[in-house]
Amino acid sequence: MRTAVLSCFPPYRGGISQFNTSLCQELSKSCTVGAFNFKRQYPEFLFPGKTQYITDGSRPPFEAVPVLDTANPFSYISSARAISRWRPDLLLMRYWMPYFAPSQGFVARHMPRGCKVISILDNVIPHESHFFDRPLTSYYLKGHDGFVVLCNAVRDDLLRLKPDARYIVSPHPIYSNFGDRIPRSTAMKELGLDPQKKTLLFFGLIREYKGLDILIEAFSGLDDSYQLLIAGEPYGSFERYRKLIDASPNRSRIHLFDRFISDSEVAGFFCASDLCVLPYRSATQSGISSIAYHFDLPMVTTAVGGLKEMIGETGTGIVTESITPEAVRRAVSEYFSDEGIRRSCVEAIAKEKDRLSWSRFCSNLIEFYNSL
Repeated sequence: MRTAVLSCFPPYRGGISQFNTSLCQELSKSCTVGAFNFKRQYPEFLFPGKTQYITDGSRPPFEAVPVLDTANPFSYISSARAISRWRPDLLLMRYWMPYFAPSQGFVARHMPRGCKVISILDNVIPHESHFFDRPLTSYYLKGHDGFVVLCNAVRDDLLRLKPDARYIVSPHPIYSNFGDRIPRSTAMKELGLDPQKKTLLFFGLIREYKGLDILIEAFSGLDDSYQLLIAGEPYGSFERYRKLIDASPNRSRIHLFDRFISDSEVAGFFCASDLCVLPYRSATQSGISSIAYHFDLPMVTTAVGGLKEMIGETGTGIVTESITPEAVRRAVSEYFSDEGIRRSCVEAIAKEKDRLSWSRFCSNLIEFYNSL
C-alpha cells in the first residue's frame, strides 16, 4: 500500500511534527510511505511563539518533501498535483486547528480516483474558539472518507458536525523519541533542584487553556516539602504568570524554564519529577501525558476532554473533582499521602505502554483503511 502523509515534519518543531515522524517510521514497516511537508506552516505574524523551527541542528530521519504553503492558494493546486503524481492509495492528514481547513481541505478533494483520504483529528473544535471554526471545519471534514480520533471527546465533536462520519477511536501513542530514563540524581543536579523535595512538573507550551495559573496558586498553598518545575515556551505574554510567581509565598521553590525545551532536554525534566500536573481548563487529549507514560511518571489532571478517560479511568493518575487551585492541591496531597498510590499508578502505566504502542496504532489505522 502506498501511503502519502501531508502535514508538518522537521524542520518544524513541536508535538505534531514529532508524532508525524514516529507515525511514518512505523508505517514504513508495512507500507511504502511518502512524507509531504509544509513549505510554510504559518505566516510569522500568526505564530505566537519565538520560532516554528528546530534550532538545535538535528536532522529528520527521512526526507519530507515540502509542497504546501498554507497561505498561498496557488500551492494548494501544485500540492494536490505533486501528491497525485506519487500515486497514493491513501492520503493521511493531521487536523488540529481550522486555519488548515482551506489548504488541506482543497488537497483532500483533489486526490485521484481510488485514493482514500483519512484525517487524524487532534481537535475538531479548537481550545480557543472563534466564530469561523465550525464552517471551516465542516468544509474540511466533507472532503474525507474517514477519521481517526484520539479520544472520545474528539469523537463527540466530530459527530456533532458530521453525524455520518466513519471513524475509529485510537488513543495517542506513547512518544518514544526522547531517549531512556536517566538517574533522578543526575537530572536534579543538571536542573539545580533540591533532591530532598517532592517535585511537581508543568511541561509544554504555556497557553491560557492549560491552566498554569491554577497550578501556581495551588502550589502556593503547599508546604515547603514541595518544589515546582515549570518548563515550556509561553505562547503570548508571560506577565500574568510572572506576577503570580512573584506573589507566591513559595516563589523561592518555583523553578522556571520559560523557553522551548529541545528533545535532548526532555528526559531530564521528567526524570527529575515525582508527579506531572495537567491543570487544564479545556483539553481533548494531551501529548504531555504520552511523554509522562514513556518516563513512568504518574499524573494529576483536571476532568476535561479525554484526560479523564486517559488518566483517571486507566489508573495512571488522579483526576481532580473541579478545575480550581484547591482541587489541584488536594489531589497532589492525596497522591503523596500514600506510597501505594504511586505504585498503583506506575503499574497501570506499564499496562498502558503496551496498549498505546505505535505498532498497535498503525495496525488499527490500516485495518480501518481496509474497511472503507
